[in-house]
Amino acid sequence: MKTITKSALAAGLFGAPFLEDRERPSAAPTTVRAAGGASGAAVKYAKQGQIGEVITNPYRIAPLTAIIRSGGYTLTDVKVRIVPKENGAEIKYDVDRSEVLTHGGIPVFGLYPDYVNTVEVSYTRTDLTGEKKAVNEAYKIYAPPVYTEGNGTVSQKSTMFDTTVVKADPEFKDRLYLVNNLLVSPPKGSRVVWNNPSGGALEWCFYPQNAIIDATGEVRWYMNVDSIYDMESVYNGGVMMGFQQGDDGALTWGYGQRYVKYDIMGREVFNRRLPAGYEDFSHSFDQAQNGNFLLRVAANDVRRPDGRNVRTVRDVIAEVNPAGRVVDDWRLWEILDPYRDVVIKSLDQGAVCLNLDADSAGKTLSSADLAAMDKEEHFGDITGVGIGRNWAHVNSVDYDPTDDSIIISSRHQSAIIKIGRDKKVKWILGAPDGWQKAWADKVLKPVDKDGNPIKCEQGKCENTTFDWTWTQHTAFRIDSKSDKRFVYLTAFDNGDGRGLEQPPLPDMKYSRAVVYKVDQEKGTVEQLWEFGKERGHAWYSPVTSLTQYEADKDSIMVYSATPEMQLVKGKAVGAPNPYLMEFKWGSTEPAVEIRINGSMGYQAMPFRVEKAFHHAK
Repeated sequence: MKTITKSALAAGLFGAPFLEDRERPSAAPTTVRAAGGASGAAVKYAKQGQIGEVITNPYRIAPLTAIIRSGGYTLTDVKVRIVPKENGAEIKYDVDRSEVLTHGGIPVFGLYPDYVNTVEVSYTRTDLTGEKKAVNEAYKIYAPPVYTEGNGTVSQKSTMFDTTVVKADPEFKDRLYLVNNLLVSPPKGSRVVWNNPSGGALEWCFYPQNAIIDATGEVRWYMNVDSIYDMESVYNGGVMMGFQQGDDGALTWGYGQRYVKYDIMGREVFNRRLPAGYEDFSHSFDQAQNGNFLLRVAANDVRRPDGRNVRTVRDVIAEVNPAGRVVDDWRLWEILDPYRDVVIKSLDQGAVCLNLDADSAGKTLSSADLAAMDKEEHFGDITGVGIGRNWAHVNSVDYDPTDDSIIISSRHQSAIIKIGRDKKVKWILGAPDGWQKAWADKVLKPVDKDGNPIKCEQGKCENTTFDWTWTQHTAFRIDSKSDKRFVYLTAFDNGDGRGLEQPPLPDMKYSRAVVYKVDQEKGTVEQLWEFGKERGHAWYSPVTSLTQYEADKDSIMVYSATPEMQLVKGKAVGAPNPYLMEFKWGSTEPAVEIRINGSMGYQAMPFRVEKAFHHAK
């Protein structure tokens, strides 16, 4: 008599997947894999309403989401409403049929953490006979508390940042904001460096704090990254940056050696290694209008003119098509001058992007320092000149579809630069100092509102509110206002090295959000709007941050991400307290002002829930 093994018995009860490999028959099994067994789908699950079961955190990385399964019915005309807490913000949205099909039911987004949520849904239910029934019902769904990993530093005070709403105009009460923040310098994420060839930026690895808050400051979504992120792994760690919500409603971003796309429910669209010739994604992932992706990366093997092979640092834009093939790249040391040093010599070496070193606060580099460095094997993510050092530090890239070009923000050149498909510089928005002849005639000339020239010398402009940007972030084209001739630009002017110098006192530094208008025919630039100077040093963000136009409300989104940053001997002892703001076009009074307390900020931007679930054509 044949002995029945435990695994075979399990297979009979629960389906073929429980068979051990050594016991798998070579022929096709007679059982069929099903949710409840060989006879078909299980119906023993607990269900609250008139369709299927509730599955929370269905894709493992978005704990404040759920799916109400279809229960085998065809569902159409789906609407969802998360009932707000008292004085809370309502989240409601329509759900396309394609989203119901993709998720196998009704996607639920925006649950309050550690709370029994009331979720109202309406839908038309159609059974196999074609009978339709309009249903309105409410579900009770508990979502657990927010969890993020501890990073072992004194700067972390809680699992997630908290918020203080200073102001929120009624017009913006429906706003949701995606906050891309970081837990600073976890020891376990900084244990490896690139060393063959020399240089690179592999050690740049901070634990993510990605969340969506509503206009009352409540967290309504966050990312539990544990299933897709490992800071102790070369190819699965890094800093999550460059978030964008695409036209299809899904999110794209990158981290370390990866670039990815997920929908807001946490469903993976793709999660890819960088193409083999590149490394060290950070800062910027632009979804271009031509359908391709623009990734700010570095090259992993370049031979310098002196014969040394190095990895480069933040100075390559790779254009990747949806299939993952590289179709073009911009190698900036071949396009710009990697030895222009007037900006680099004026930078505060204690705050060079996220390479923070309080022991170097207030120190600057000399020409002799840079010359000596270039003769030595000092490569990698260090401020310097020449290929293999952080000479460019590109922190944003944006596509201009009118002439098939890119606009980059180069922090360590304090310049916003437009470059064509032919790899030729079209214009430079920045102080004219230090540009060699090949680039000097590309520098835009500042003008006032009447078109009159503004005189600027040695990084300073006379008798005007006009200023260049200094160590800026996020040079973004305002697509809805720009055309072939005029380019409207937003930028966050961080302000370090303003006027090509360090001020007599550190608290004299300030940051600005700014809007420019570039006349490409005349080669001029006009400053249209600024904010931040009046807030002084309290609003100063030495690194990171964002300024971005929002067409749906004709507004300017601003995130001053690292004010009040406290460092002692190179270590963070007090996290920054970022300012999240939104302004109506032309106004210098914020319509929204929210403090993000005790968290290292990178960027923040509006998230549109209607795009996430109601986008099918």
